[in-house]
Amino acid sequence: MPPQSHRRVPKVRDLAPLIRFRRPRFDRTQRRLDAALTIDDLRRLAKRRTPRAAFDYTDGAAEDEVSLGRARQAFRDIEFHPSILRDVTTVRTGWDVLGGRVGWPFAIAPTGFTRLMHTSGEIAGASAAAAAGIPFSLSTLGTASIEDVVNAVPQGRKWFQLYMWRDRDRSMALVRRAADAGFDTLLVTVDVPVAGARLRDTRNGMSIPPALTLRTVLDALPRPRWWFDLLTTEPLAFASLDRWPGTVGEYLDTMFDPSVTFADLAWIKTQWPGKLVVKGIQTLDDARAVVEVGADGIVLSNHGGRQLDRAPVPFHLLPVVARELGADTEILLDTGIMSGADIVAAVALGARCTLIGRAYLYGLMAGGEAGVRRAIDILTGQLSRTMRLLGVSCLEELSPRHVTQLRRLVPFSPA
Repeated sequence: MPPQSHRRVPKVRDLAPLIRFRRPRFDRTQRRLDAALTIDDLRRLAKRRTPRAAFDYTDGAAEDEVSLGRARQAFRDIEFHPSILRDVTTVRTGWDVLGGRVGWPFAIAPTGFTRLMHTSGEIAGASAAAAAGIPFSLSTLGTASIEDVVNAVPQGRKWFQLYMWRDRDRSMALVRRAADAGFDTLLVTVDVPVAGARLRDTRNGMSIPPALTLRTVLDALPRPRWWFDLLTTEPLAFASLDRWPGTVGEYLDTMFDPSVTFADLAWIKTQWPGKLVVKGIQTLDDARAVVEVGADGIVLSNHGGRQLDRAPVPFHLLPVVARELGADTEILLDTGIMSGADIVAAVALGARCTLIGRAYLYGLMAGGEAGVRRAIDILTGQLSRTMRLLGVSCLEELSPRHVTQLRRLVPFSPA
């Protein structure tokens, strides 16, 4: 029989170290954000606080949303290979990207109609990015003007994303304004000859600005704060339109130019004084071709799964493109990134920088600028912890030996 413990009356001095009362937090939004430990947690908060049409515009993808699911799964299907007994007391998480220093190897991706997610919109994203030392990308379809973003957030690096419209003069006028305002990099998006079939938007009747139908009114009842903010702040303003009577997809089809070619890309290069990056690369051959035209960098991207469904997974394409072109150009990557570990894996396999879109917008919807800062905090915490657990003290030490891609899908070769 094991000896029995002798029971006694606990003493106050024994209990005191065990009793810790948390200081009450009266800011309910900040309390919810602090409780969010992952980007998925922020997504759940965002869904509760945002009307369905606006949330689905962010959360959704094209057709059956296969591309988005595969991209996220690709990051889950990796195996890390840590090294032991390395001094990781401190880790350096910054390096040069496209001619400038970044504090972390990711940037905020360009997103359209951003003030629909939260009225602080692009200003919140730019402010949070500047505070974290990462670049902020402003979309052609942004809801804050080039000048308003710079005036509100004069500090920090800013990139401008260009859709080539049918009206070339109007497109290049935006490019000149971005250059004059000090934006240092142009992201030319090339995977949008027409808009993808975003079925959630069609089913929701997603329009700009949102139409007050019976359905949207009923959807607003449990989310009065969103509608109050929308109706009591500055009206939504866009670089390209003030009001559009149809759906977002219908508008995009009238604007995008399906005739854009490599010759146009070379012409844009002559018009832009800073770094030029081509976004939407999905094959090695196209990556080679845009580098030959003079691109300073490429973004391996399938547009977050929002254009061609079942398109290649950018993360799967990364290793071969990095082997072939990594010595000559900077490779960026987006689509599917939901954690700091995803960013580490991308850097290890050859990406110089990654772009976060939905991850940032979930934070924005969950709590405005505070939510974006929380999303960045989550990603940076995961990123630095993953580096330490891998046994690396700086980004330069990451290499393909740290990551194995475990493939669920392999090409079928008929006999």
